[in-house]
Amino acid sequence: MASFDELDQTTRTELEAAAFRRLLAHLDDNKDVQNIDLMILADFCRNCLSKWLVTAADEQGASLEYEAAREYVYGMPYSEWKEHYQGKATPEQLAALAARQAQKNSKE
Repeated sequence: MASFDELDQTTRTELEAAAFRRLLAHLDDNKDVQNIDLMILADFCRNCLSKWLVTAADEQGASLEYEAAREYVYGMPYSEWKEHYQGKATPEQLAALAARQAQKNSKE
């Protein structure tokens, strides 16, 4: 069995793409996980994934609008997702996010 580094670039890219699609499906199956919770625990959220797609497109010389990337990540227009699935952040979540950001800033 080969290590990941031993795989050819095409296979690596296909595996990475498949894993990314699976991550998106997992997030879609767990809409109750709020973006703020992801930011608190992992310092990224669905919007970050969307921004990373736009950046990757730019790096490849392609043009991808942020809203189109968000629709891909969310599986629907962001405004629709927000209306149906995004809850209002609690004071505890906001405090935890502020603490996470302060911790991150102290390491930089």
